[in-house]
Amino acid sequence: MYQLLAQYMTTNQIAMLGILFGFLLTFLCLCFPFPFLPKDHGREFAINGALSKGKIRGIGLIMTAAFIITTLLFLPVSREYIVYCVILFAMMLSGYLDDAAKNPWSDYKKGAIDLVLALLTMWNFVNYNQTTIRFGSFVWEIPVAVYFILGVILLWVSVNVTNCSDGVDGLCASICCVSFAAFGTLFSSILQEYAVSCLILVAVLLAYLCFNANPSSMLMGDAGSRALGFYLAVIAMKTGHPFIYLLLAAVLIVDGGIGLVKIFLLRFLKIAILKNTRTPLHDHVRKEKGWSDTQVVFRFAIIQIVCVMVAFLLMAGF
Repeated sequence: MYQLLAQYMTTNQIAMLGILFGFLLTFLCLCFPFPFLPKDHGREFAINGALSKGKIRGIGLIMTAAFIITTLLFLPVSREYIVYCVILFAMMLSGYLDDAAKNPWSDYKKGAIDLVLALLTMWNFVNYNQTTIRFGSFVWEIPVAVYFILGVILLWVSVNVTNCSDGVDGLCASICCVSFAAFGTLFSSILQEYAVSCLILVAVLLAYLCFNANPSSMLMGDAGSRALGFYLAVIAMKTGHPFIYLLLAAVLIVDGGIGLVKIFLLRFLKIAILKNTRTPLHDHVRKEKGWSDTQVVFRFAIIQIVCVMVAFLLMAGF
C-alpha cells in the first residue's frame, strides 16, 4: 500500500496518514473489544490492586495487532522489520497467554521465553546492522559476539522493567509515549521509517489511554507492557546510540528496575537491600508518600520529559 500512496502523497503525508490510521484503528477496536479477552483478578500484593478486578485485560493483543497492521500498510517495510514484527507479536502473545492463564506463569518460564525471543532478535539485528556503539562524538566498534550478548541483556531488561512499571492506570502508556516520541524525533534521520513507527506506536498508546486513564475500564496487561519494552530496546539499538536508552527510558528503568535488582539479590545471593522501599517504586510513593494515582502518572511523566530534555542537550550537535 505504501508504494501506491507514494504515487500521490509525500513521505510526510503518508506518515501522518499512518499515524492517524493507527489511532483510529486502535480506538475503534477498543470501543468493541474482543469478547474472549480475559478479566483481571486483581492483585492483593499491589496498592489499589483490588480496583482492577473485573476489568478487561490483555488489551495489548489489540494494540500490538493494530500497530503491526498500520506499519505494514503505511511504511516501506524490509525483511528485517518483518522479522521484528513476528517476534514482537510472539512477545505480546507470551504476555497475553500469561494474562489469560488461570495460574500465572512462573518467572523462570517467562524468562526462558524472553531469552529465546531475545536471541532471535539479536540474530536478526546483527545480520542487517553494524555493531558500532555511539555516544555523542565517541564511537566504539564492538565485536559481534559481545554486541550480541549486550543486546540480549538490553532486551531482557527493557521487557521486564516496562512490565513492572505497568501498575497504575495510565502510567506505563504515558511514559512510553514520551520515550517513543523522543526516539522518533531525536533520531528521525537515523531511524527513518522506524522513527515513523515510533510515532505510530504513540498514536496507538494515545488511543489506549482514552480507556486506560484513571479510572480505567481496560488494561494492556503483560501482552502490552512486554511488547512495548521489547520494541523500545529494538529502537534503542537501531539508533546506534543504545546508551541513550538510559535517559529516554529512565523512569521505566528506575520504577521497574529497583524491584528486579532486589529480587535478584535476595533470590540468588541472599542479600536484602532497600528493605523499607516498596517496589515497584510507584507503589512506594502511593503507600509511603500518599501520592494519588493521577499524581504518580503526571509526576513520573514530567520526570521522564526532563530526562528527554537532558538527552537532547547531550546529543545536540552530534
